[in-house]
Amino acid sequence: MAAKEPAIHYEEYPKDGQSLRSGSTQDHAAMHRGIDAEVAEFLAQASFNTQEKVIDEATNQRLRWMIHKRILTVMVVTYFAQTLDKGTINFASIMGIREDTHLQGQQYAWLTTCVYIAILAWEFPTNRLIQRLPVAKYLAFNIMAWGAVLACTAACTNFSGLAVVRTLLGIFECVCQPAFVFLSTMWYTREEQALVIGSFYSMNGFQQCVGGLIAYGIAHIQGAALKNWQILFTLLGCVTFVWGIFVLFWMPDSPMHAKCFSLEDRLLMAERVRKNETGIQNKEFKRIVEAFKDPTVWAVTLISFTNALPTGGLGAFSNIIINAFGFTQLQTYLLAIAQGAIIMIFLFSAAYLSKRYGQKLFLAFIYTLPNIAGTIVFICVPTTPHTKVGLLMAFYCMQGFGAVAVLNLAVMTGNVGGRTKQVIASSLVFVAWAVGNAIGPQGKSDNDAPRYIKAFIAHMVVYGVQLVTIVFLRLRLTRHNILKRRAQEKTPSKSSGEDTGENLTHQHAFDDLTDQENPECE
Repeated sequence: MAAKEPAIHYEEYPKDGQSLRSGSTQDHAAMHRGIDAEVAEFLAQASFNTQEKVIDEATNQRLRWMIHKRILTVMVVTYFAQTLDKGTINFASIMGIREDTHLQGQQYAWLTTCVYIAILAWEFPTNRLIQRLPVAKYLAFNIMAWGAVLACTAACTNFSGLAVVRTLLGIFECVCQPAFVFLSTMWYTREEQALVIGSFYSMNGFQQCVGGLIAYGIAHIQGAALKNWQILFTLLGCVTFVWGIFVLFWMPDSPMHAKCFSLEDRLLMAERVRKNETGIQNKEFKRIVEAFKDPTVWAVTLISFTNALPTGGLGAFSNIIINAFGFTQLQTYLLAIAQGAIIMIFLFSAAYLSKRYGQKLFLAFIYTLPNIAGTIVFICVPTTPHTKVGLLMAFYCMQGFGAVAVLNLAVMTGNVGGRTKQVIASSLVFVAWAVGNAIGPQGKSDNDAPRYIKAFIAHMVVYGVQLVTIVFLRLRLTRHNILKRRAQEKTPSKSSGEDTGENLTHQHAFDDLTDQENPECE
C-alpha cells in the first residue's frame, strides 16, 4: 500500500469473533459475530503488537512478491495446464483423432460440449467444497485427477470412450477458475486483483503458443507405436499429474496456515487485504436470498454467458477454421502461436489499463468492439486466396473475449462481499460461462462448415446484449457508490468521483458482511 495511506494497526479478536476495540457498543460488537472463528483466532495472535503498524511501500512489495512466489506461480502454471489440457482436443482434431475414433456428424462438437455440461453440473458443488475444504489440497487433488484422466484419453477408440473422459475432465478442471478467484480475494488487494486474474487468464493465449509448438513437434514423429494424438494426450497428462503432486506440498491453504511465512508476515498479509472489505474466509453458508436478488450478480452472470458463447465455438473450431483458409496443417499450428500472443496482448493490456485507470466496465465495452469488427468481416468477406490473410486478421480480432472475461471477474470480486454471496455469485458466473461454452460448439454444424456463417451472425446478437448489459451495470454501480457516499457524508477525493479509501476505517473488513450490509464496501 502506498505510504500516503493511514496507518494500519492490529486489533485483538477473541475466539468468539467479537471485537475488543475500545469504545465498542453491544450493537457494534454484534456486527463482528459473522467473522470466521479460524480468522478470529488467527488475528488474536496479533495481541503481542497492538501498537500502530504501518505497511509502507517497501514492506508491501516484499509481501506481494512472497505471495507471488507461493500463490500466483501456482495459479498461473495450473491455469496454463488446465487450458492446454482442455484445448488438446483442438490440436488433436487435425492429427487424426476424428478418423481414428470414427467420429461422425456433431460428435466432435459434443466432445467440447460435454466438458461444459460437466462443469455446469459440478460448478456449485465445487464452489461449496472450495469454501469448506483446505483450498490448496482440494486444488492439488483435482489437478492430479484430471492429469490421470487426460492420459487415459489416449486409450479411447470411439466416441463413447472420449465422451466419458471429456466429462470427467470437465468435473475435475472446473475447480480452477472459482478457486483462483477465491484465492485472489484472500491474498491480493482490490487494485491488484485485475492484474492477478489477468495473469492466470492470459494462459488461454500462452497455451495456444506452447500448444502449437508441442503439436508442431509431435506432428513430425513418424513410425511410433502410438498415434501422434495419443502421444500428445499421454505426455500432457503425465506432466499435469506430477505438477499436482508439487502443488500439494508447495501451496498454502490460507494466510492462517501458511507456515512457510513468519507469523508477523502472515498477519501483515491479512492486513493488506483489509481494505477489500470482502473478508478472507468464512465456512458458514448463509444469506442465500440477497445473492439471487442482486442485479449486480445477474449482470456479471449475463456478461459471462454472452462472452463465453462465441468463445466456446472459436476455441474448439479455431484450427479447423484457419485450416479452411488454405493453410497447411503445420502452418495452422504455427499460426496458433500468433493467436495465443494476440490473446495475451488483449489480456495484459486490459489488466494494466484497469489497474491504472480503475474503469473496468468502460474497458470491457471497448474490448468487445474488436470482436464485433472481426465478426462483421468474417460474415461479409468470402474465402479466396487473396482474402485469406485479411480473414486471418479478422479472426485474430475476435480474441478480445479474454480481456472482457478478466474485467468481468474483477468487477465481481471487487463488488460482491460476504463469502456465501461470493460463492453463489462465482457459481452463477461460471455456470453461465459453462453454458455459453457448451452452446457455442453446437452452433457450428457440419452443414455450415467450414466458415460457419450462421453461427457468427448469432455472435453479433450476443455481442449486442453484452454491450447493453455492460452499460446497465456501469450505471448501477455508479449510482450505488454515490448513494453510499451520501449516506456516509463523504466527499470524493478525485475528480472522477472515485474514493481513495482514506476516510474508511475498514472496521468491518473481516466480518463476513455482504456488500449491501457493509457501509464501507464500494
